[in-house]
Amino acid sequence: MSDIQVNQPDMMVSVREVFGIDTNLEVPAFSERDDHVPEIDPAYHFNPEVTLAILAGFTRDRRVMVQGLHGTGKSTHIEQVAARLNWPCLRINLDGHISRLDLVGKDTIVLEDGKQVTQFQEGIVPWALKRPVALIFDEFDAGRPDVMFVIQRILERDGKFTLLDQNEVIHPHPHFRLFATSNTVGLGNLNGLYHGTQMINQAQMDRWNIVATLNYLPREDEIKIIQARVPSFADARGHDVVDSMIALADLTRQGFAAGDLSTLMSPRTVIAWAENTEIFRDPAVAFRLSYLNKCDEAERPLIAEYYQRCFDQELEESYMRHGEVMSDGQS
Repeated sequence: MSDIQVNQPDMMVSVREVFGIDTNLEVPAFSERDDHVPEIDPAYHFNPEVTLAILAGFTRDRRVMVQGLHGTGKSTHIEQVAARLNWPCLRINLDGHISRLDLVGKDTIVLEDGKQVTQFQEGIVPWALKRPVALIFDEFDAGRPDVMFVIQRILERDGKFTLLDQNEVIHPHPHFRLFATSNTVGLGNLNGLYHGTQMINQAQMDRWNIVATLNYLPREDEIKIIQARVPSFADARGHDVVDSMIALADLTRQGFAAGDLSTLMSPRTVIAWAENTEIFRDPAVAFRLSYLNKCDEAERPLIAEYYQRCFDQELEESYMRHGEVMSDGQS
């Protein structure tokens, strides 16, 4: 992994001008971008409360966790804040394959002057600690226990990190920042939705200075995002179609909350549905391919009822006619 800028933030930006939040706050930022700064998504919609929590992390070096259901854009929210601050950002998914050695580092055999020698290769944590980087631990509640205890070391206020194998104590860069996202709030898979999540040591949860919750957006905001992502729905007719899509998505979310459904439609799924409708030219076909086929067969009659209520037509078997499937602009 290449080195990145080691200078400090050299400018202040207005939260009102950059994020559209009614406040006089200003936050530090870099004037120049590098390869580790995420790309700006102009269509992204910022949740004011969550944005302020993330900005507190960047400005005051607070450890911030963003919690919420899948598809709400938790990791993307942090990345899009970093993108507008030109703040380098690294995202690590704490799946079951991430080990302690991946985070800390390990001895490797390299060739030096034609001879094999053992050399320590530092992991992502010591690498990031030395630089002005926003490090995001994705799916924090899915991390293995041995990995979680490695992370616990850098959650302290001073954040010093000891490499025992190297007899080295790493002092964090003044502008190193730490974030995490999780589907649960450290209590494990209580509702059966997120298999593989773990109960998080409460002593570790206590070390997160700020925990923000990101829920689904208001309907009009969700419509604007989908219209921005899929421009063919940007007209008045497209608005009506997307409005019906999100109305159906809201019904699945209510059904999930009531225990009637085991699979809900996230904003990510609605975007996929809109994109697939653009391909197949049929909302019903796109709906089945984007969402319905993921659901339990016993729940599909209820979902079909939702579809009939929102689109005023039965969710019958549709067949793709010649010329309706578009691929790379060709029929």
